[in-house]
Amino acid sequence: MTQPIDKTNRTLEDRVVLVTGANGGLGDEFVRQAVQRGARRVYAAARKPKAWDDTRIVPLTLDITSTDDIARAVATAPDCDLLINNAAIAPEADVLLQPEDETRRIFDTNFFGTLNVANAFAPVLGAHGGGTMLNILSVAAWVSMPTAYAASKAALWSATNGLRMALEGQNTQVVGLLVGMIDTPMTKNWHVPKSSATSVVTQAYDGITAGAVEILADDVTRDLKSRLNTKGEELYPWMHAQIRALIAS
Repeated sequence: MTQPIDKTNRTLEDRVVLVTGANGGLGDEFVRQAVQRGARRVYAAARKPKAWDDTRIVPLTLDITSTDDIARAVATAPDCDLLINNAAIAPEADVLLQPEDETRRIFDTNFFGTLNVANAFAPVLGAHGGGTMLNILSVAAWVSMPTAYAASKAALWSATNGLRMALEGQNTQVVGLLVGMIDTPMTKNWHVPKSSATSVVTQAYDGITAGAVEILADDVTRDLKSRLNTKGEELYPWMHAQIRALIAS
């Protein structure tokens, strides 16, 4: 029988990692740092996978809104013991008051797609002593931004905490990574301070190794988390002021 992974020392040495959304700026960094940290194999999953310069990196076709793609990914990567749910979309024109079809499209990827991948790979992780699941969230989960993206990340934050409870019996470490703006192509039109992808991924992998369940990857996220017990009459006006300043920039 496979021995459970020590929750206090989950390094990446000799582990098998699967990264969704691997072609993006953050996904690319997750793939490369996994190899640098000693992963035995990394499945780089994307809708249109690209070639990589390392034989340990295995391109994998995966549209997380496709149940057929998810089933094929499970069959292709039965050795996965670290799942990184990174794939997401953030349309530039996204607002809450938009046609329902567009909001559904965002939720189909950011929430339902991610949850379906998590459900499909949960038995795979369980078969390898529990393994680890890392869900990439966003400080938008806590900020009252008027976008479907923010609402989808809030839903995924709740689901991540629920998955942690649902999978604790099989010894799966479920981790939520929360962060503000990251310097990737997705945020190129936002002229505000951003964290580097390198910094965010480094903190994520360090947190996994330390047995963390929630990782706050920048000062903005840590500051907001410290304010969440503030009365709503004070918290939400403060949030709105921060958002207006962000949009104005």
